[in-house]
Amino acid sequence: MNNVFDRRDFLKVLGWGGAAVALSGCGNGSVENGEETVVSYVETNDFMIPSISVYFNSTCAQCDAGCSITGRIREGRVLKVEGNPDSGINRGKTCGLGQAGVQHHYNPDRVREPLLRTGNSGEAITWEKAYALIAEKMNGVSGEEIAFLSGGVSGHLKVLLGNYLDSFGCKNHFVYEAIAPAVVRAANKKSYGVEMPRFNISKAKVVLSFGADFLGAWISPVHFSQQYAQFRKGADGQRGVLVQVESKMTLTGANADRWLVVRPGTEGILALGIINALGSHGVALSGDIAAAVKSYNKDRVSKDTGVSAEQIDKIAALLKTRTPSLVLAGSAAEGYAHGSQNAAAINLLNQVLGNVGKTVEAAEAVPFPQMAPATGNTVALKTLNDGLNAGKYKVLFSYATNPVFTAPGVMKFQDNMAKAGFKVVFSHYMDETAMQADLVLPLDSALEDWGTQVPEYLATCAQINIQQPLMEKLHANTRGMGDILLALIKQRRAEDYKKFDDYYAYLRAAVLQNKGALGGKAIADDDIFWNETLSKGIIKLEGPVKALSSKASVAGLMLPAPVAIDAQYPLQLIPSVNASLRDGRNANQPWLQESPDPLTTIVWDSWVEIHPRKAAELGIVEGDIVEVTSKNGSVKAQAYLFPGIHPDAISIPLGRGHEAMGRYAKGYGVNPFQILDAVFDKETGELALHETRVKVSKTGSRVIVVKDEGPAGGSQMGKKIAARLPSDKVKLSEEI
Repeated sequence: MNNVFDRRDFLKVLGWGGAAVALSGCGNGSVENGEETVVSYVETNDFMIPSISVYFNSTCAQCDAGCSITGRIREGRVLKVEGNPDSGINRGKTCGLGQAGVQHHYNPDRVREPLLRTGNSGEAITWEKAYALIAEKMNGVSGEEIAFLSGGVSGHLKVLLGNYLDSFGCKNHFVYEAIAPAVVRAANKKSYGVEMPRFNISKAKVVLSFGADFLGAWISPVHFSQQYAQFRKGADGQRGVLVQVESKMTLTGANADRWLVVRPGTEGILALGIINALGSHGVALSGDIAAAVKSYNKDRVSKDTGVSAEQIDKIAALLKTRTPSLVLAGSAAEGYAHGSQNAAAINLLNQVLGNVGKTVEAAEAVPFPQMAPATGNTVALKTLNDGLNAGKYKVLFSYATNPVFTAPGVMKFQDNMAKAGFKVVFSHYMDETAMQADLVLPLDSALEDWGTQVPEYLATCAQINIQQPLMEKLHANTRGMGDILLALIKQRRAEDYKKFDDYYAYLRAAVLQNKGALGGKAIADDDIFWNETLSKGIIKLEGPVKALSSKASVAGLMLPAPVAIDAQYPLQLIPSVNASLRDGRNANQPWLQESPDPLTTIVWDSWVEIHPRKAAELGIVEGDIVEVTSKNGSVKAQAYLFPGIHPDAISIPLGRGHEAMGRYAKGYGVNPFQILDAVFDKETGELALHETRVKVSKTGSRVIVVKDEGPAGGSQMGKKIAARLPSDKVKLSEEI
């Protein structure tokens, strides 16, 4: 009985608790029984040949999609990364963001040694002193007085972090993502029974997307881009049709067959209007759904949304005749106080059209609960911020997130963070949050570190991604987050972790302990299995599949009527997500700053997108420095006249406007996070990113907008790139 208990406890230490206990089988006890000595990977490769490249598989850490990569190394230096063709997520492809991971690795502004705050400056200290200081500050502190803030985590790093916090009885792990699809996750859970089903674009004949920028920055863009290529070819030779509905054009919208500009916040109303129109076209609607959408006739919906009745009819006919289809809800729909209602109405379209089980599919789950991804949201930050404001926490840890930069200014997060007694930040750069820390611990880059990762969106089978160093460390005094956590947990539970000299040893032991469940045979040689695992870079698994719910329901669905325009703040601010800079975590990579925005071609700066008609009303021309003012502050940036936005809205891209973080980030552009209103989704409590009202005024200054598209007017070599027409001039009968 004791042996069974010890085995289960050891499995939990290694991350194979829960379902893994039943899967692991017998005969893999060499590490558990102490019969094998696990040593660190510290030897340089002896097969390096000058001028000849070698290749290693690993995992991209530039965003949360979990793409697998192959690094090209020559003479001990990583030169370039490409996609790993064996990955079901990215199938050998990478995006520009992934390519820039090499620049992150070699960035001259990386923190290179532990720094301890002394007054207003930082003093370099040893790791031994840093660990001792943490132990001293944690001594006598209860679990309720500790808070750990992180971005999304998964795999064995999540296991170690959970075990470390458990050693204090701490339940305060706050997972924060500034631009997470948290509202859509919650709506999916209600509609389909799972937070993240599999969206099979390639099987659809029509995709109707409500602001889901799946070719740009939505969930897993490399994967969806490849699906989109198949969708365009058509499964049976019939080319797929993309209709994009949004208030501000995205990269996906720019590729659509039909782009419909909608009044901000009325996406759900349009979805219900389309359902009503489908009923008129002969699609069977259940009694409760028919009753719920009865009042959403084409005239009312057209008035509320700005989308013409003829266009609504056209979309309904398209969806009826070309099946299966796929309807997606993205950030354009979820960013409001009624965002959950918008997303629920959009998901209802999939159920009415019978797409659930066809293009909306159940995804497999990794069968190891401890390793499953912990996804983040803004509710976590708000909860932490309230606790900090109340003086609840004596020790605060922060990892893989920069809340001082991304938190709305109205939350006063920086001021509240100062109320924590001791603040530890694990960081690659001295970003805005690290600048407020008492202790900054420098991290290895993803290209010199070990790890495992479980992606949230699993495109094919369940899988665990392997991250391994592509070269020796650049800086002697940086550490991997896994090594840091292992050192910290040894302060608390030394006996449980004494067999592992470092994180590499821990990972190797974990994989070998459960190799039977990971595709290896119990009798297989450990070294061979481990080396094969590293060579592949991916562990593919058979995981459980939860059936989706296809029962359409309108329970609790009630969308508010559009509100009247605020005379003082007449414009809706749409903070747009750039595919490269995201929430700003990648702003210190010059390749990404230099990469032109795909729609405006602007580089190295922020801009205010404003419709030409609205600009004419305000007397604004391209290059005018305008001040955008909300109830909570203002920012100044150059104006860019852009027809792909609703006249009652403006847009500023997120990601720039850093006050720290290094030479390639600091001082470039403005940070729209700082002027957002504190408005939250009424069901989930998520920050409503699109609910801020603003006014725009000229400052009297003007600049030449630095962009690749050439002079104002959207021309290239003197020719128009694309012509545009007013909606009342478009002949819909001649469209698709």
